[in-house]
Amino acid sequence: MHRPLRTLLCTALAAALPLTASIAATSQLPDLGDPASDVLSRAQEQALGERSMAQLRAAGGVLDDPEINAYLQQLGARLAASDPATAGQPFAFFAVPDDAINAFAMPGGHIGVHLGLLLATGSESELAAVIAHEISHVSQRHIARSMAAASGSQMASAAALLAGIVAAASGQPQVAGAAIAGATAGHLQSQLNYSREHEREADRIGFALLVRAGFDPAAMPAFFRRMQQLTATQESAMPAYLRSHPLTTERIADAEDRALSARYRQVEDSTDYRMVQSLVRSYRGEPAQAVADLADRLRSATAADRPYARYGLAAARLRARDHDGALADVAALDASGFRHPMADALAGQALAQSGRLDAAVARYQVALARFPNHRQLIEDYPRALLRAGHHADAARFVARRIEAGSADAPLHLLAAEANAGLGRRLDSHYHQGEAYAAMGNLPAAIEQLTIALKSPGGDDITRQIAESRLRALRNDLHQQRGRPGEPPRAGLGYRSLPAFTSP
Repeated sequence: MHRPLRTLLCTALAAALPLTASIAATSQLPDLGDPASDVLSRAQEQALGERSMAQLRAAGGVLDDPEINAYLQQLGARLAASDPATAGQPFAFFAVPDDAINAFAMPGGHIGVHLGLLLATGSESELAAVIAHEISHVSQRHIARSMAAASGSQMASAAALLAGIVAAASGQPQVAGAAIAGATAGHLQSQLNYSREHEREADRIGFALLVRAGFDPAAMPAFFRRMQQLTATQESAMPAYLRSHPLTTERIADAEDRALSARYRQVEDSTDYRMVQSLVRSYRGEPAQAVADLADRLRSATAADRPYARYGLAAARLRARDHDGALADVAALDASGFRHPMADALAGQALAQSGRLDAAVARYQVALARFPNHRQLIEDYPRALLRAGHHADAARFVARRIEAGSADAPLHLLAAEANAGLGRRLDSHYHQGEAYAAMGNLPAAIEQLTIALKSPGGDDITRQIAESRLRALRNDLHQQRGRPGEPPRAGLGYRSLPAFTSP
């Protein structure tokens, strides 16, 4: 997806979700004594978030990079754990493939972080400050509270906003732009006061999360000042963060006062943060230009920065298909005594992509012995096994990870491919169904589970699990289709998974 279209889509989703949810809400909700819950219950908000994420994934608004997403999930979970108000609230943190400096919270605890923000932050504590702010939007139910205060005209805007989102997802940016612009024009002014109130509240609570999680208290005002400076130097290109998070002198002053009242704490950036920043740099521009830029960065790097610059160059070379160059950079890291699972994963990818599958498998095995829970290694190792024809080994490895609680679309998809290679049709279609379900495409999930149950063979336990899941997914789909204002459930925009057929 082109960058402007991705930005348009993500901005539209962030603006539209409170309104779209209003269409879905029924008038027979119980009175819980909370205006926000009267409009949108927590369960409804969670379901809305899952459906919205499915649309966002389908439109290319979620970066498919386990390294970056796993880091954001770890950082976000650390912050959320410091807030008692988030108890029982699931969170999912993900990267948005866009250079904008921005982050946003969606219903149900889904929090997106643009790649541009990862590079614009001057420290890990600054990144944590932004994410803590977004967590606070979720914990304080700002989306539901905005809906509770919404007027009839705002409700009417929802249909137009939703039309814009669907147009963007279907690759019609001109139609999308017109629909979204028209719908939001009348919405923004009436929401401005609520937005400012919510921003102040998210700042206050987010600051407390930042401090309790052990980050630098001065990071929040430091980031605000950084955004203010960018505005002063780039008046024609205001950072997206300031458009979606209005920054007033009052907000800056409040953040500075809080930082001054907190105990001074100097916090070093984690190795993971530095490595992820380097990986993001390798994605910028054309591959050859990224290699040249990161080679320059390595030449000018200090001794402390050199490992991260070297890794970034290796990642850029891998992107440029210079496998030997990438391996040479990782070898230099190994020789220097710098060990990190991201470097091991990159070496395995370079070996696998260049056809050295046995060497890739061996590298992954050594790396997993050191870093058994590193997400990229967990995905890459069975993928290399499959390419090498070791379907049984891949099936066993993925099954253990799924049993350990790592079940999600990528692992289920790997399990489907491994079982297809072994002729296990029931298991293969079952895992394809779970992969579709994890992405929010319930019709396709139901279809795969139905095929699974019609397949011969398989063990009784898997068949019983498939039957139970099929009943649950049919019920979920029935509930979704029973709500007015529901986005299309099949066809448009949904990512299509490869079909695995047994020999």
